[in-house]
Amino acid sequence: MARERVIREPKADGAVSAEDAKKAATAKPARPPVPGAGGSVLVRSSPEEDDRVAKDLRPKRFAEYIGQSTVVDPLGIAVRAATKRGEPLDHVLFHGPPGLGKTTLAHIIAREMEAHVTHTSGPALERPADVVGLLSNLKKGDVLFIDEIHRLSHAVEEYLYSAMEDFRVDFVTGSGAFAKTISLPLEKFTLIGSTTRAGMLTAPLRERFGLTYHLEFYTDDELTLVVKRSAGILGVKVGPDAAAEIARRSRGTPRIANRLLRRVRDYAEVSGDEDAGGRATTGQDAAVSKDMAAEALRLEGVDELGLDRLDRMYLQTLAVNYQGGPAGVEALAASLNEEQQTLVDVVEPFLLKIGFIVRTSAGRRCTQPGMQHAGAAPSGKAAKATQQARLV
Repeated sequence: MARERVIREPKADGAVSAEDAKKAATAKPARPPVPGAGGSVLVRSSPEEDDRVAKDLRPKRFAEYIGQSTVVDPLGIAVRAATKRGEPLDHVLFHGPPGLGKTTLAHIIAREMEAHVTHTSGPALERPADVVGLLSNLKKGDVLFIDEIHRLSHAVEEYLYSAMEDFRVDFVTGSGAFAKTISLPLEKFTLIGSTTRAGMLTAPLRERFGLTYHLEFYTDDELTLVVKRSAGILGVKVGPDAAAEIARRSRGTPRIANRLLRRVRDYAEVSGDEDAGGRATTGQDAAVSKDMAAEALRLEGVDELGLDRLDRMYLQTLAVNYQGGPAGVEALAASLNEEQQTLVDVVEPFLLKIGFIVRTSAGRRCTQPGMQHAGAAPSGKAAKATQQARLV
């Protein structure tokens, strides 16, 4: 039998060769990575694997999801309508601060539609061949979830345009006079993207999402319900006042509420009331009290408003070192020896929400309540500038 001779054609930067596309299209789906092993581009899961982790705190269905009614209600209608028609859901974009449930909603959509979900992230898709292979392995109705979608490279993003709109991938082979375009048809799928930086998405990509939702911070009452639900799953008895105390210090974020609940559970199991035999009873027989929750969170460095050590250092630096501002985020990051992106994405959103800082064209300013919380008396000049910034 004659051996087939493969000619490797030169390809332009960011292009996918015919050989690469063929390999990507025929490649078997990646197996889920083993914990502790090397990284993988994606993880595939199915509805049958949902109960693998019994203590998973994430809601599995819309009916279990707490809060975000302005997102869940219309999204639930869209999912039910698409299921009734037997069609894939329109592409969905979730944006908002971290920890509010964007990933959870993506997996709920897949479960409600009884679809497989492929979970990956923007930084993991480094080459166009990565996304071509991923798309070609999707079956009809599958869900592709891309976390941190704003971090996709421009070359990879261009391949998503035709995939999202026409369910095909166009790639170029050859160069110069020998260049030609090959179209690879795809099954109809749903792309779900999540990002904390919606402004960094390009207009062509953003406009291809049929459903776009912004997730807001939770209220204390909503977070109290989250804490009670999670406590029930973890088998922790938490009193109503203790649940409210944990919720009040959770910065409006369910992820933080669940993390603080686990730390309170640890403290209760170790430092709880002891019976005559010296065994801890709190966390097993008695409910966690408000005072115990407050003490556990104090040890974690979380104050009454939910500010942690980095938040207070940020506020102290702006209020004292920069006399209330204005100060640029680059200067604040250098003073705190922290990444600028950490301050913008993690620290500042909650401080802006509670009115402790404001962003102006000249930089960050500390408001009067922020100055008082930092233990610095606002100067007349700083207070006047803050008031002017609020009016603007």
